Amino acid sequence: MPHESRSPLSRLDPNAPLVLDTRALSRQPGSSREQILDVPAPENFGVEMVGVPEGTDIELDLRLEAVLEGVLVTGTARVPLKGECARCLDPIASTFEADFQELFVYPDTRSGGNADDDELRLEDDLIDLEPVLRDAVVLALPLSPLCRDDCPGLCAECGVRLADAEPDHHHDAVDPRWAALQDLTGPPVSPNRGSGESSPHSSFDQRDGKQEG
Repeated sequence: MPHESRSPLSRLDPNAPLVLDTRALSRQPGSSREQILDVPAPENFGVEMVGVPEGTDIELDLRLEAVLEGVLVTGTARVPLKGECARCLDPIASTFEADFQELFVYPDTRSGGNADDDELRLEDDLIDLEPVLRDAVVLALPLSPLCRDDCPGLCAECGVRLADAEPDHHHDAVDPRWAALQDLTGPPVSPNRGSGESSPHSSFDQRDGKQEG
């Protein structure tokens, strides 16, 4: 006789891409099945500078196994990533792979009744995989993604991409305390003029104030 759940009607949509039906396992410990799915990425699936574009395919390689407490889900998610480099702001695109394992407990068992708020439960033999994927993928994404590990970034003075700039690209640093003096005009003073020194063609006797020819 098939098991009839004593839990209330599920709030989950059985047709949602990341909602899985476990009734085929019949709550028989040891029974299992494997699935390979392509599901569209949900919205806001990423961090500020990199993420999975909404609607792009997420490839899931899953194993669902019935245990005494519930259903153990083990899997690998392969997702396309798009974003921008945190140093040079160039667009980046790559593929990210994340492994995960999560136990969904039966709500009508002693284990399910004593489950903590952060534990996941089956609802009418359905499981919602989205929070598991968010933990596995989003929490593992770098907050400062790079186009390459040695990306030099942008010039702080002019904003040019340093990877494309000349090797000797630099800007003369000016002390801001002297910046106002740059607007003053006038020819530079020769070190030999105006210093009280005489011409090299004559000498001056300091002792008697007479010039010797």
